[in-house]
Amino acid sequence: MSQTKTQKTTLNERVEAALDNIRPYLIMDGGNVKILEITGDKNLKLEFVGNCGSCPMSTMTFKAGVEEAIKKSVPEIESIEVINMTTA
Repeated sequence: MSQTKTQKTTLNERVEAALDNIRPYLIMDGGNVKILEITGDKNLKLEFVGNCGSCPMSTMTFKAGVEEAIKKSVPEIESIEVINMTTA
């Protein structure tokens, strides 16, 4: 495997670990979040699933929980996008 593939896997694992810190709260409300893609230029694409996909509070959940957890644990992620975030 190439060095890039190894680094990408490690980055993916680190993002998953950051998400695992907040998943219990999402699951409690019937939702979750999954990684769709981490691009070569370190842009992260996520999808809210379950109740999180249609919740009017998903913007707040993203900013106060998901985004903060990822930026704290994986600061090299350049941007984070949730493809199905509901805006109030």
